[in-house]
Amino acid sequence: MGTKNLAKYEARATIVKALAHPARLMIVDELSEHPQRCVHELTDLVGTDLSTVSRHLTVLRNAGIVESEKRGTTVYYRLRVKCIRKFFECVESVLRISVQDRQDALT
Repeated sequence: MGTKNLAKYEARATIVKALAHPARLMIVDELSEHPQRCVHELTDLVGTDLSTVSRHLTVLRNAGIVESEKRGTTVYYRLRVKCIRKFFECVESVLRISVQDRQDALT
């Protein structure tokens, strides 16, 4: 595999790894439905402490999935790209097919 291809797959892996946590998936899903959310709103949504949510947001920001804007003392987050919703739809399709395969195996 060439260096260029390897770099492409490593970049993809970084994004997938950033999404590979239920709390981060919940945050991204929330941001896909709303233009922006502040850290406190996301903390209430996830149900953990502020520092944990901030760490999750840092992972998502470092992967290029979200961006932030500070207004006064409040930081607001939003998705950098809306197409992440299509990725979630694909994941849901895989889940539905897997469930159907299991049901077919039982009958």
